[in-house]
Amino acid sequence: MAFFSRLNLQEGLQTLSVLQWIPVYIFLGAIPILLIPYFLLFSKFWSLAVLSLAWLAYDWSTHSQGGRRSAWVRNWTLWNYFRNYFPVKLVKTHDLSPKHNYIIANHPHGVLSFGVFINFATEATGIARIFPSITPFVGTLEGVFWIPIVREYVMSMGVCPVSRSALKYLLTQKGSGNAVVIVVGGAAEALLCQPGASTLFLKQRKGFVKLALKTGAYLVPSYSFGENEVFNQETFPEGTWLRLLQKTFQDTFKKILGLNFCTFHGRGLTHGSWGFLPFNRPITTVVGEPLPIPRIKRPNQKTVDKYHALYISALRKLFDQHKVEYGLPETQELTII
Repeated sequence: MAFFSRLNLQEGLQTLSVLQWIPVYIFLGAIPILLIPYFLLFSKFWSLAVLSLAWLAYDWSTHSQGGRRSAWVRNWTLWNYFRNYFPVKLVKTHDLSPKHNYIIANHPHGVLSFGVFINFATEATGIARIFPSITPFVGTLEGVFWIPIVREYVMSMGVCPVSRSALKYLLTQKGSGNAVVIVVGGAAEALLCQPGASTLFLKQRKGFVKLALKTGAYLVPSYSFGENEVFNQETFPEGTWLRLLQKTFQDTFKKILGLNFCTFHGRGLTHGSWGFLPFNRPITTVVGEPLPIPRIKRPNQKTVDKYHALYISALRKLFDQHKVEYGLPETQELTII
């Protein structure tokens, strides 16, 4: 009986660790960005709102210049429960020398990119031990940094805006040994994630390659096997009112918030129930071999296309080498659109 009590406690703590993050990613990244600080101005808490917004204005450049990371926050025991919920694992195939800077491009986006978050924004899987002397920064939407308190929370984990200026600063103004992690497919790729799928929105995503050329940062392919397995996503048949409603929401979210509206579901608080918790399925992020990139102040399109093709080739190789080991059939192919 004591064993089952401990087991239930562990499962409960794992569930709570995931529950606290989902609102930060979804709701605090969308609705409060428009409401919280401004509505408080017209309440009895107006002074708190003024102080928060004044601090935001005073400290505005910090999140675009490396932020305020905290080793203490990154090492919270909370993240170990989060890791064990799936579980999440980080696998190194090659060393990353601290003499260079890196752009670690990650695929696929999935619905909420759990693999990237737990592997690179926390120390739960031991990134500091696996890649010594490398400082990771995880890129996300700029809008998250407009929200007081949430801004401090994500900065403490080494999360930064995925804007060109913020990434360029990290790759050129903070010495060497920095690695910015970008989920290249972004919101568009989130709509493609389905259990068993390996389709990436990458053919026209070349900005990260151009940034690598301008900064001389090495490109590193990485793939999170299992990321697409933790949620089911519904795409309703064309011509139905449900599909019309779905497309309306998607277009609105994309236009106003820069987010795509995914109609997804997972498990509930108990196994076998329906809800918005992810399924307990393993996620393994495999980090591939760095691709050396020359530094070119103004790379032309031909050069960008060349290194984009080299990157895709390296990514396909990484995927094919590890797909069977992490749950995909030998016949599974990486589809790039």
